[in-house]
Amino acid sequence: MTNRLPALFLGHGSPMTVISDVPERRAWQALAKVLPRPTAILVVSAHWQTQGAIHLTAGAHPRTIHDFGGFPQEMYDMRYPAPGNDALVERLIGLIGADKAQADTSWGFDHGSWCVMQPMYPEADIPMIQLSLNRSLSPDEHFAAAERIAVLRDEGVLLVASGNVVHNLSLYGRFAGQRPDWAVDFQSRITAAMLAGNRSALIAFDPQDQAAAAAINSAEHYLPLLYAEGWRLPGDEVGVFNDTVESSLSMTSYLLGDAKLVDGLN
Repeated sequence: MTNRLPALFLGHGSPMTVISDVPERRAWQALAKVLPRPTAILVVSAHWQTQGAIHLTAGAHPRTIHDFGGFPQEMYDMRYPAPGNDALVERLIGLIGADKAQADTSWGFDHGSWCVMQPMYPEADIPMIQLSLNRSLSPDEHFAAAERIAVLRDEGVLLVASGNVVHNLSLYGRFAGQRPDWAVDFQSRITAAMLAGNRSALIAFDPQDQAAAAAINSAEHYLPLLYAEGWRLPGDEVGVFNDTVESSLSMTSYLLGDAKLVDGLN
């Protein structure tokens, strides 16, 4: 237990966070200082979606992907040259199942991974791989995939899910500068479910639940949360930090493990 790493869900928000002096970025930086140094990092990002199988970044040096538009040139000049780890990729395929997961050299580190890891580990000297969201899976199958790899927490691997609980950019302008009731309500419900370990409350939403429909929207930013919950191990506490809602976006983040590690981050 003493060597077990926590698991994280990080609300990543705008790519601009990586170069902005904002509370969320400062919290990521502070968090890295109190975590045990991982031997490797696995990130499940909202921005890599596949069909039919879970894909894993392979190769010695996965590329940095600038999957955004209209940002300062500084963003496009940035690179996150963390090494890959093909041995860990093979370990993951073995855990998840060779019929369910495969290595992929075509992808790299998109902004859902490198924009949160750069503030935490700016030297990019920890091997990192990214895991895709297989959109063919049901919520229970996402949980199951996560459970199969939770053992890596005891092997020095930091498991990170990167997305947002509330994420609906089509509504952002409409509610700019506000904290709409539907967004606050949904974020509060999900935090309560995470604190209680109530998986059904994370995936069972009434068809008439307009807050859930607006918050989850196209789902890719919400699904990483299921991996964080699936990585929960006996004895885990849940720490909440970066707990903000602005317009149709929340940055709320969770640590599963020793909740005291997030003390002072808020």
